[in-house]
Amino acid sequence: MVNDSHHKGKAKGQEESLATILNADQRSDLTLLIADATTAMRETILSSFDAGSSPSLDPGDDSLSEDDKIRNPNLDVATIDVEQYDRERKLKEQREKELSSPKMLELKAASLRFFDEWREGVLQRIGEVVNSKETASSHLMDASAAQAQAKPHQPADKKIDDQTKSPEVSNEASGGTTLGDLYPPVSTPLLSLEDSHRILILHSMLLLLLSLEHYIAPSRVLLLYLTSSLRLPLSVLTNDEEKVAHGLLEAAKELTGASETQKKATENQSSRKWKVGLASVAGAAIIGVTGGLAAPLVAAGVGSVMGGLGLGATAAAGYLGTVAGSTVIVGGLFGAYGGRMTGQMMDNYAREVEDFAFLPVRGARRRFEGKEAEAASESEHRRLRVTIGISGWLTEKEEVVTPWRVVGKGAEVFALRYELEALMNLGNSMTAMVSSTAWGYAKSEIIKRTIFADIFGALWPLGLLKISRVVDNPFSIAKSRAEKAGEVLADALINKAQGERPVTLIGYSLGARVIYSCLTSLAKRGAFGLVESVVMIGAPTPSTTAEWRVMRSVVSGRLINVYSENDYVLGFLYRTSSIQFGIAGLQKIEGLPSVENVDVSEMVSGHLRYRHLVGSILSKIGFEDIELEELEKEEEALKLLEEEEETKKALLAKQNKTKDEAGGAHEADQEADSMEKQVQEKTQKSLLQRATEQLYISTGTGTGKDAGTSQKSYYQRATDQLHFGNNKDGSGSATQGQHGAQPETSQPKSYMQLAAEKMNLG
Repeated sequence: MVNDSHHKGKAKGQEESLATILNADQRSDLTLLIADATTAMRETILSSFDAGSSPSLDPGDDSLSEDDKIRNPNLDVATIDVEQYDRERKLKEQREKELSSPKMLELKAASLRFFDEWREGVLQRIGEVVNSKETASSHLMDASAAQAQAKPHQPADKKIDDQTKSPEVSNEASGGTTLGDLYPPVSTPLLSLEDSHRILILHSMLLLLLSLEHYIAPSRVLLLYLTSSLRLPLSVLTNDEEKVAHGLLEAAKELTGASETQKKATENQSSRKWKVGLASVAGAAIIGVTGGLAAPLVAAGVGSVMGGLGLGATAAAGYLGTVAGSTVIVGGLFGAYGGRMTGQMMDNYAREVEDFAFLPVRGARRRFEGKEAEAASESEHRRLRVTIGISGWLTEKEEVVTPWRVVGKGAEVFALRYELEALMNLGNSMTAMVSSTAWGYAKSEIIKRTIFADIFGALWPLGLLKISRVVDNPFSIAKSRAEKAGEVLADALINKAQGERPVTLIGYSLGARVIYSCLTSLAKRGAFGLVESVVMIGAPTPSTTAEWRVMRSVVSGRLINVYSENDYVLGFLYRTSSIQFGIAGLQKIEGLPSVENVDVSEMVSGHLRYRHLVGSILSKIGFEDIELEELEKEEEALKLLEEEEETKKALLAKQNKTKDEAGGAHEADQEADSMEKQVQEKTQKSLLQRATEQLYISTGTGTGKDAGTSQKSYYQRATDQLHFGNNKDGSGSATQGQHGAQPETSQPKSYMQLAAEKMNLG
């Protein structure tokens, strides 16, 4: 059990630091531990580009040729699945060919180059504080030699159901996923130290990594390895991160200095952090900057706001380095400075993707409007890590945010809003389809075969194909928009919209498609170190090793594919796509051991289930941040959904008793017409409601004696707005002219544009 006894006795003697709690040998052990951990991280990168690193049926010595293995007299041919063995051999040859392509060789070289530069910076900083750069480099060589003989970490595939217990991700045995399973501990003599000193080491390492003027994904993964190796609960690290974030922001908020602002602006005129211009810095309010950037953080200030962490104020400021001396850096760390999605940048994004914005799941994050008190109160929600949740379809506008409330407070959580109309059309279309008579009949036929037999053999029942137009077009449009949204998300991350912090991405259905597009774009642009972990649930994306290898190159931590073999809706929707490349949401990813495959077939009977199972799935796979109260709400909502489905199922069963397949197909056209009309009405109603609410917000009225008149006026204007302009597909659908599909000189500004300008809403 971790104790805090050293905190109480700290004031009696010298301020504690690594120099006071570690002797020379122990400081050497610390640098060796860091060298070993970073070498293990590098081996994981290398394993992703190794054609032979996947588990296979290859018998015997790997150094032998395939023919020699077959001729091996010690090999019992009777026990070998020759067909499977031959399949593995061919796949390996295919992977070797793929990995030898110039594109893949360049990606491997670029990812290793980035990692090595980051590691060099870490070791140099550690050497400055703990011993020397030369000593750290020497330990790195020793670690590399030892790790060359070790196998890289390969997470095991999982199969979870409703009975699977949610493991506590810690170093304590739980019978499930532990931190050591995810980040295998490195052997170190430092385990002999008392708990309080191991905690102090971890805290010091966090500050030293922050002193590099960023807290990128590899830095966070390194701390996870250190937490595991020092046998500390994960809560120690997450609590430390929260306190440090709060401490930095509070210290920055208390001191302001207009003179430093002017000086820094002049010195860094050509710097990326100043090209955007201070006038558009929305994040300035977040750290309470009222008259420009704050004056340097003094050592005492940093120490006072970080009290209770066991480290002396002087040591804390020393470990933070330049971070303790400039709120320019603090602001950049949290996204207050540097390239951000404001002004012209948002306009450019809006031309490609409607409604694109990061919505905070908790907290307000107001724009800087001179309301210092309101802005200052928001600092409590800021964290050193960011999690972005991405919904894959909508039936209500609230579903942009609602599924992600289950993600805990260890990270700053945002929901990505994009293409509301396309996602609502898709959500309403899928809901209508699975509630239809045709689907009810078709599913009873589909379950007699495997889902892949239906996809590849085009064996879908005729009645279902007749109503396919209800979902095919909405899915095609939404999938295309999701791909664009992913590219925009990648651009936002590269431009530091979320600061210099590690980002975790979670998405279900087309939300996973957004992530797929984002990671592919990041890899193409060589943007490494931005993404810590990724969870893709029910992903309508290719499942080929080559595609996932590219994504893996830009993910520093966990890359998880959650799939269900019973997802008939996904199979039906994806049947017209490039199914020859597989479907990640229906199958495991082969040949890439650093990807975690999680089979949820026994708990996910259909694609629409994912919306209500996000929290449960995250909990069961050992995701570190879960809000238990929200998880209970999610489970209750799922129970209600299941009860409604049972009622509808019984009704459909009665209807199907009097219909054969031919009759069902004959009536399917009429049912499809009715469904299309129903989907359109639901979508328009939701969009009208949103436009009306936005109009109320933009005018700030609607109460008092003119409330009745105003409401009628707002409703009419919102209705007009819904029919303003043509959409990007030229179909004249609602809301698509909002971002200036027509030249600004020929059309007046739409309501949404005016509202965005007035309220600074993205």
